[in-house]
Amino acid sequence: MNAPADIPAPLPRRPRNLAQGLVESFSERIRGGQIRPGEKLPTESELMRQFGVSRTVVREALSRLQASGLVETHHGVGTYALEPSGGDDFRIDPADIATSRDVMVLLELRICLESEAAGLAAARRSQAQLDAMRQALDAFQRALDGDGDTITPDFQFHLLIAQATENRYFADLMSHLGSAIIPRTRINSARFAQEDRSVYLARVQREHEDIYGAILHQDAEAARAAMRTHLGNSRERLRRAQ
Repeated sequence: MNAPADIPAPLPRRPRNLAQGLVESFSERIRGGQIRPGEKLPTESELMRQFGVSRTVVREALSRLQASGLVETHHGVGTYALEPSGGDDFRIDPADIATSRDVMVLLELRICLESEAAGLAAARRSQAQLDAMRQALDAFQRALDGDGDTITPDFQFHLLIAQATENRYFADLMSHLGSAIIPRTRINSARFAQEDRSVYLARVQREHEDIYGAILHQDAEAARAAMRTHLGNSRERLRRAQ
């Protein structure tokens, strides 16, 4: 494998989503040939320094690039560019999810995909995956109690369910979208729900617990129903607001 690619530090503009900014920057370089197949990308620490972002942002960007088939990561070794696939790739650009209408359309897609993912996860999950879901929900509750970041554990919970399907395409799609799937990263969900933020998030957490409980008891139909209710509630709030 070749030496690390020499990547200019500054981004061309400050994107609405920092992870997507890194994805776009590296995608352009890989597809344009500035980063050749087999070249090693800079380390996480170097990317953090070059682009002025957090480790969470870097990892989310690398996960999306991997899901897009542009890089592969060898744990303990590094991340390397792959040969871009030919033709037009199916793309959902998280940066384009900007309005309540965009969020509602994405929720319709998620209801179909994630309801089935929850059912498969209930049937196939391992104890380790179940433990990780529990940890994500506990982190959400701590953030809620301390007025902290609930978006990261929220996305992590949904991603863990996708991974527990043991079907990599569910997880790949979730990784590609990243935290953009969480409506409150794009709009003020509590305002649309006409609730106090803490009340709104407490209700979201109860819905998460219903999903987790069904997966815990390996009840596939209950898991599908709980996920459909959870995402359907968000869609209905947006529909009423519009």
